[in-house]
Amino acid sequence: MALHPTPIATTGAEHTAQQFRMMIKDLARGNQGITSATDLRVTALETPGAGVQIGNGSATIAGKVSPIQGHYNAYNIGVDTVPISSTGGTPRSDMLILRVEDPEYEGTRVPGVDPLVFWDVIPNVSSSATTVPAGYSAIPLARIDLPASTATITNSMITDLRQITNPRRERVLYPYYAQNPLVEISGTSETWKTFPNVIMANIAIPSWAATGKVVFTAGGIRLDDGNVFGGFRYMLGSIFEAAEWVSIDDNQGTPLRRLGALMMVDNINLKGVVGASLRGTTQPFRSRMRTRAANNGKIGVDGATSFTIDVEFTEGPL
Repeated sequence: MALHPTPIATTGAEHTAQQFRMMIKDLARGNQGITSATDLRVTALETPGAGVQIGNGSATIAGKVSPIQGHYNAYNIGVDTVPISSTGGTPRSDMLILRVEDPEYEGTRVPGVDPLVFWDVIPNVSSSATTVPAGYSAIPLARIDLPASTATITNSMITDLRQITNPRRERVLYPYYAQNPLVEISGTSETWKTFPNVIMANIAIPSWAATGKVVFTAGGIRLDDGNVFGGFRYMLGSIFEAAEWVSIDDNQGTPLRRLGALMMVDNINLKGVVGASLRGTTQPFRSRMRTRAANNGKIGVDGATSFTIDVEFTEGPL
């Protein structure tokens, strides 16, 4: 097939359905999935029974029958329901998908008479399946893992399989420059402290964020008066403190010296109970340090010390 002679949005021209499908493919950057974090979420019925419900939202679906088929757009307004067959004496896993069947490429559906985009249930998939079988023009929404002799679907049986077509990302860099006079911690307490005792940045967490990545770096930490052993991490807000930390391990005796760079990298889950409470809020970011039981020296911060907070949030299904 040669170059199509008429570009989209040409006055007085006619445009084919394929042109629009190719435009959707271009806008989706060749990807497929739901549009935003809460779209087309699958949950149990309000009164659990032999089916599930699917919420509001839209999606982009890649045509898989032909390499020149392009992409489709579909949307659901309100809540729709899909029946799920009960199990007999053995457990079963079903996959709920949003499927397109375009009669230009497959099937016998009639436009204007039959639905060309529809919910479909693929029975007896693997209990670990996450992708639609080959050949389907469809996106996966959920896998439903039913125990034996079950007719009532609960949320605990539903595994979310949604992926976002083009997830939003937001990355921000926050520098913090420490000030004189010198502040220090010492001792062997093993207790985490906000050190230095300041808010280094106020971080706006997007309401759509499902995960976050933090790279936290300190440069020019001052060490003095003995072998120093300690730890370094961060706290976001008042309820999220990084589970991981890095060691300050300096066995160089009493001379005054400085650490060139101290870095930690951490992931933030914004889908759990704690993380969900942070979405859509602005939270203070603080440095946390401690001395260890073997410590003999002092950890100091002064005007020659700087910190870098590098944070990236990524959208995901919620």
